[in-house]
Amino acid sequence: MKFLYLLLSATLLAACVSLTNDITVKVQDNPDIDYNLYKTYAWAGSAEIIFDPIGQWEQPTLDTDEEVKFIINREMRAHGFHQVESNPDIYVAFAAGVDMEALGLKEDPETKQQVITKVPKAALVVALIDANTGYTVWLGQAQGEVQKQQTIENIRARIDYAITEIFKPYKQ
Repeated sequence: MKFLYLLLSATLLAACVSLTNDITVKVQDNPDIDYNLYKTYAWAGSAEIIFDPIGQWEQPTLDTDEEVKFIINREMRAHGFHQVESNPDIYVAFAAGVDMEALGLKEDPETKQQVITKVPKAALVVALIDANTGYTVWLGQAQGEVQKQQTIENIRARIDYAITEIFKPYKQ
Protein backbone atom coordinates (compact mmCIF):
# COMPACT_ATOMS: atom_id res chain seq x y z
CA MET A 1 0.00 0.00 0.00
CA LYS A 2 2.84 2.39 0.83
CA PHE A 3 4.41 1.62 -2.53
CA LEU A 4 1.19 2.58 -4.37
CA TYR A 5 0.94 5.80 -2.39
CA LEU A 6 4.55 6.70 -3.19
CA LEU A 7 4.07 5.84 -6.86
CA LEU A 8 0.92 7.97 -7.08
CA SER A 9 2.63 10.87 -5.29
CA ALA A 10 5.65 10.70 -7.60
CA THR A 11 3.40 10.60 -10.67
CA LEU A 12 1.41 13.63 -9.52
CA LEU A 13 4.59 15.54 -8.69
CA ALA A 14 6.11 14.75 -12.09
CA ALA A 15 2.92 15.86 -13.85
CA CYS A 16 2.89 19.15 -11.92
CA VAL A 17 6.56 19.81 -12.64
CA SER A 18 6.17 19.16 -16.37
CA LEU A 19 3.06 21.35 -16.42
CA THR A 20 4.97 24.31 -14.97
CA ASN A 21 8.60 23.75 -15.97
CA ASP A 22 8.49 26.58 -18.54
CA ILE A 23 7.43 29.19 -15.97
CA THR A 24 10.14 31.49 -14.65
CA VAL A 25 9.71 34.00 -11.84
CA LYS A 26 11.55 37.20 -10.96
CA VAL A 27 10.95 39.45 -7.97
CA GLN A 28 12.22 42.96 -7.31
CA ASP A 29 11.98 44.54 -3.90
CA ASN A 30 13.50 47.49 -2.11
CA PRO A 31 15.93 46.36 0.62
CA ASP A 32 15.49 49.70 2.43
CA ILE A 33 11.79 49.15 3.09
CA ASP A 34 10.45 47.60 6.29
CA TYR A 35 7.74 45.36 4.84
CA ASN A 36 6.46 44.62 8.35
CA LEU A 37 4.83 48.08 8.31
CA TYR A 38 2.35 46.92 5.67
CA LYS A 39 -0.63 45.12 7.16
CA THR A 40 -3.62 46.04 4.99
CA TYR A 41 -4.27 46.10 1.26
CA ALA A 42 -6.88 47.02 -1.32
CA TRP A 43 -7.09 46.38 -5.03
CA ALA A 44 -5.82 49.17 -7.27
CA GLY A 45 -8.72 49.65 -9.67
CA SER A 46 -9.87 46.92 -11.98
CA ALA A 47 -7.55 44.62 -13.85
CA GLU A 48 -8.12 42.62 -16.97
CA ILE A 49 -5.80 39.92 -18.18
CA ILE A 50 -6.22 40.33 -21.91
CA PHE A 51 -8.90 40.77 -24.50
CA ASP A 52 -9.09 37.43 -26.32
CA PRO A 53 -12.34 37.42 -28.31
CA ILE A 54 -11.68 34.20 -30.23
CA GLY A 55 -10.34 32.20 -27.29
CA GLN A 56 -6.91 31.80 -28.84
CA TRP A 57 -5.18 31.30 -25.51
CA GLU A 58 -7.62 32.03 -22.68
CA GLN A 59 -10.11 29.31 -21.75
CA PRO A 60 -13.55 30.88 -22.44
CA THR A 61 -15.24 28.99 -19.59
CA LEU A 62 -12.82 30.27 -16.91
CA ASP A 63 -12.73 33.84 -15.61
CA THR A 64 -8.95 34.13 -15.49
CA ASP A 65 -9.07 37.60 -13.94
CA GLU A 66 -11.07 36.30 -10.97
CA GLU A 67 -8.84 33.24 -10.67
CA VAL A 68 -5.74 35.46 -10.46
CA LYS A 69 -7.38 37.75 -7.88
CA PHE A 70 -8.50 34.75 -5.81
CA ILE A 71 -4.98 33.32 -5.60
CA ILE A 72 -3.36 36.73 -4.96
CA ASN A 73 -5.88 37.28 -2.13
CA ARG A 74 -4.90 33.89 -0.69
CA GLU A 75 -1.19 34.75 -0.86
CA MET A 76 -1.73 38.19 0.66
CA ARG A 77 -3.57 36.62 3.62
CA ALA A 78 -0.85 33.98 3.95
CA HIS A 79 1.67 36.82 4.29
CA GLY A 80 -0.30 38.48 7.09
CA PHE A 81 -2.29 41.05 5.12
CA HIS A 82 -5.93 41.94 5.64
CA GLN A 83 -8.04 43.32 2.82
CA VAL A 84 -9.77 46.63 3.56
CA GLU A 85 -12.16 48.87 1.64
CA SER A 86 -10.46 52.17 2.50
CA ASN A 87 -7.15 53.54 3.75
CA PRO A 88 -4.96 50.53 2.92
CA ASP A 89 -1.23 50.42 3.56
CA ILE A 90 -0.66 49.15 0.04
CA TYR A 91 -2.53 48.70 -3.21
CA VAL A 92 -2.27 45.49 -5.19
CA ALA A 93 -2.26 45.59 -8.97
CA PHE A 94 -1.70 42.96 -11.59
CA ALA A 95 -1.40 42.88 -15.33
CA ALA A 96 -0.88 40.15 -17.84
CA GLY A 97 -0.19 39.95 -21.50
CA VAL A 98 0.62 37.62 -24.32
CA ASP A 99 3.08 37.97 -27.18
CA MET A 100 1.82 35.55 -29.83
CA GLU A 101 4.69 36.52 -32.18
CA ALA A 102 7.59 35.74 -29.81
CA LEU A 103 10.37 33.72 -31.43
CA GLY A 104 12.46 31.06 -29.76
CA LEU A 105 14.37 27.86 -30.32
CA LYS A 106 12.51 24.57 -30.29
CA GLU A 107 13.65 21.08 -31.12
CA ASP A 108 12.32 19.71 -34.39
CA PRO A 109 11.01 16.24 -33.47
CA GLU A 110 12.13 14.75 -36.79
CA THR A 111 15.64 16.20 -37.11
CA LYS A 112 16.30 16.71 -33.36
CA GLN A 113 17.89 20.07 -34.27
CA GLN A 114 17.04 23.46 -32.78
CA VAL A 115 14.99 25.62 -35.15
CA ILE A 116 13.67 29.15 -34.78
CA THR A 117 9.91 29.11 -34.46
CA LYS A 118 7.08 31.06 -32.88
CA VAL A 119 6.96 30.36 -29.16
CA PRO A 120 4.13 32.51 -27.80
CA LYS A 121 4.92 33.88 -24.34
CA ALA A 122 2.62 34.99 -21.54
CA ALA A 123 3.56 37.10 -18.53
CA LEU A 124 1.90 38.08 -15.27
CA VAL A 125 3.11 41.00 -13.16
CA VAL A 126 1.98 41.66 -9.59
CA ALA A 127 2.81 45.03 -8.02
CA LEU A 128 2.48 46.22 -4.43
CA ILE A 129 2.16 50.00 -4.30
CA ASP A 130 2.64 52.10 -1.17
CA ALA A 131 -0.71 53.84 -0.62
CA ASN A 132 0.89 56.95 0.91
CA THR A 133 3.62 57.59 -1.66
CA GLY A 134 2.20 55.92 -4.77
CA TYR A 135 5.54 54.19 -5.36
CA THR A 136 5.78 50.54 -6.29
CA VAL A 137 7.64 48.90 -3.40
CA TRP A 138 7.54 45.28 -4.57
CA LEU A 139 7.17 43.70 -7.99
CA GLY A 140 6.87 40.06 -9.03
CA GLN A 141 6.77 38.67 -12.53
CA ALA A 142 6.07 35.21 -13.95
CA GLN A 143 6.68 34.33 -17.57
CA GLY A 144 5.98 31.15 -19.50
CA GLU A 145 5.03 29.70 -22.82
CA VAL A 146 1.43 30.05 -23.92
CA GLN A 147 -0.31 26.73 -23.46
CA LYS A 148 -3.14 26.66 -25.99
CA GLN A 149 -6.40 24.86 -25.24
CA GLN A 150 -5.47 23.62 -21.78
CA THR A 151 -8.00 22.12 -19.42
CA ILE A 152 -9.39 24.36 -16.71
CA GLU A 153 -7.54 22.28 -14.09
CA ASN A 154 -4.22 22.82 -15.88
CA ILE A 155 -4.84 26.54 -16.28
CA ARG A 156 -5.65 26.85 -12.59
CA ALA A 157 -2.56 24.84 -11.66
CA ARG A 158 -0.32 27.06 -13.81
CA ILE A 159 -1.82 30.27 -12.38
CA ASP A 160 -1.56 28.92 -8.83
CA TYR A 161 2.06 27.89 -9.37
CA ALA A 162 3.05 31.24 -10.91
CA ILE A 163 1.47 33.36 -8.18
CA THR A 164 2.69 31.13 -5.35
CA GLU A 165 6.23 31.35 -6.73
CA ILE A 166 5.92 35.13 -7.14
CA PHE A 167 5.02 35.54 -3.46
CA LYS A 168 7.51 33.03 -2.02
CA PRO A 169 10.33 35.56 -1.56
CA TYR A 170 8.08 38.29 -0.11
CA LYS A 171 9.76 39.57 3.06
CA GLN A 172 7.52 40.24 6.00
